Amino acid sequence: MRQKKQMFIDILIIFLGTSIYSFGLVTFNIPNQLAEGGITGVTLIIYNLFHINPALSTLLLNIPLILIGLKIFGLQALVYTLVGTFSLSFNILFWQMMNITISVEHDLLIAALLAGIFGGIGSGIVYKVGGTTGGTDIIARIIEKKSGLTMGRSLLILDIMVLLLSLSYISLKEMMYTLISVFVFSLVVDIVQEGSYKAKGILIISDQNEVIAARIMDELERGVTYLKSEGAFSNVERNIIFCVASQPEINLIKEITHELDHKAFIS
Repeated sequence: MRQKKQMFIDILIIFLGTSIYSFGLVTFNIPNQLAEGGITGVTLIIYNLFHINPALSTLLLNIPLILIGLKIFGLQALVYTLVGTFSLSFNILFWQMMNITISVEHDLLIAALLAGIFGGIGSGIVYKVGGTTGGTDIIARIIEKKSGLTMGRSLLILDIMVLLLSLSYISLKEMMYTLISVFVFSLVVDIVQEGSYKAKGILIISDQNEVIAARIMDELERGVTYLKSEGAFSNVERNIIFCVASQPEINLIKEITHELDHKAFIS
């Protein structure tokens, strides 16, 4: 029962994410002749060359990719992908019918930034609950699973490939603004998925480990863990300091360590 309730909540979140994404697509990408990456970008190429509504071509192009996703990710992922794909088509059609116009006074930079932000927020929300909007999202999730490359980075690579094809209907100027949109999109996706807070782990090998650890805990209020180690060459046992901190704190930890032991090894 609890699992079904969580699944229902996830489906609502996926619908919300695709609604935000399609709003940006219909309101900023299409009116300002900005292309898009992935399958959505392909649907825009088809729309501009053959005048087929993206709401329809999105469904048709996603069928083979959904089957690939089923084979790799299983039934729940298939359900989430189907929800994402159909809700994306529905929301594209919905926002087209709403016919909302937001003027950016022909400023393609503003249009590109807004398209990237709305697209990144919407897609990031979908990915955060394990869903996709179909298309290259499935390919990017496969890459993430196999190689560890983040969704944002994988999508950026795939998007650039599609954008090169988009030169068939947009100018080089419009494509360069689209690249800005795609870059912002990839950054926002990673921020929504992982959060804006970035942390790193730091290892410190020093003869002054107790003093260094005390300073870190006292001045930065960060927890420190001792890892037991033994030198392969010297056979000497010692404690290695391990600490997780933000990037600015990492710099402070380095300063503290070098102040107390300039021979300390930091990784």
